[in-house]
Amino acid sequence: MNYLLKGDKHMEWEFNLPVKLVFGNGKRKHIEKYIDEIGGKNGVLVCGKSFEKNGVADEFVKMSGGKIKAVFSDVRPNPTTDNVDDCVKIMREIKADFAVALGGGSPMDCCKAASAIAKGNDKIRSYHSEGKKINKDEAIPMIAVTTTSGTASEVTNISVLTDVEKNLKNPMNDPAMYPKIAIIDPQLTLTVPPQVTASTGLDVLSHAIESYWATIHQPVCSACSIYSARLVFEWLEKAYQNPNDLTAREKMAEASIVAGVAFSHPRTTGSHACSFPLTNIYGVPHGEACAFTLDYFLKFNAAHADDDGRITALAKDCGFENAYEMADEITAMKKRMKMRCTLSEIGCTTDEQIDELAKKSMSMLMTRNPITLTEKDIKEMYIENRFSLSLAVPPSFKCIFDYLHIFLCIRRNKYMYVLKSSF
Repeated sequence: MNYLLKGDKHMEWEFNLPVKLVFGNGKRKHIEKYIDEIGGKNGVLVCGKSFEKNGVADEFVKMSGGKIKAVFSDVRPNPTTDNVDDCVKIMREIKADFAVALGGGSPMDCCKAASAIAKGNDKIRSYHSEGKKINKDEAIPMIAVTTTSGTASEVTNISVLTDVEKNLKNPMNDPAMYPKIAIIDPQLTLTVPPQVTASTGLDVLSHAIESYWATIHQPVCSACSIYSARLVFEWLEKAYQNPNDLTAREKMAEASIVAGVAFSHPRTTGSHACSFPLTNIYGVPHGEACAFTLDYFLKFNAAHADDDGRITALAKDCGFENAYEMADEITAMKKRMKMRCTLSEIGCTTDEQIDELAKKSMSMLMTRNPITLTEKDIKEMYIENRFSLSLAVPPSFKCIFDYLHIFLCIRRNKYMYVLKSSF
């Protein structure tokens, strides 16, 4: 198979991040100050139902000095266009002039989309799937207060929404969807459960790595990619094992925001493309779904898109000998944090299921991968991951298994893995 390398030898790039970043423990308590900074007087708080039940939403209403007039909490884990329309309805009813998003990626995505059309008359579907352009004059400013270390939605202009009626999950983006201010208060992450910590942390790692090799990578974002990836490898499992470790929480919050800057321009690639059907069809949480194929893409791209040594350099900057060792550590991390690694673990075992998964993985995000990948390539990847191959093999038999694996790969004309042979 002849793989096509993408990109020009001569680079041109721009960098702009129109979001004020406010980082530190307790910064959420100054929410009124930041509302005044954007000129807000009549706002809506967008959050999950848990924050309304546990009193955190009421706390934010009080801290706003009465400037937050309504709370919208009916946000699904993967927000829908209906969620957004319901949120917009409240914004229009109270004539909101600002919004505050509190939570992880779902409330952020809902709030960004709703805020972008709050002063208009149309529903979000017109913009999400029917091609209508967002009018910045119909947008209201937004403050994002993150409670997880993962999505980095607080620094991007991206909103991922599901149109249930059309069975379509797509990102939408526009400059009007950037938050004006992002508040990153690590204390808010102390109550995040370990499995959510693991999933969102792996999302951070995916943002960092994918943006690094994306076809439109650029030096400012690449530097952020390296820094955030190093933090994840050092601190994620510490936060997972000890949720009350505030230092680990601070470092993961830092990693998340820096990774958000990293992918704000290059965007994401193959792992995120594959994540959408894994979430939509099998209910795999977003971060876990992104990490599901991240180690595969790392090995594949290292084998076929590292002529300039960038991917190897990333691995070395993160403390590994090469990209394959780095990929193996990602696999090991997933297993240590009880993340699923094979299709059989999520209930995808038949050829028909794999065909569907491969087909629905071929979104526009796949085009940003440094190597052109076809639906057939993705299908072969999933076949490789159908069942666990982590058998206890005695050392004396390792050479045999290595030879056998290489032989099978050659016979199938695919290069899914570059093996570090023991012979």
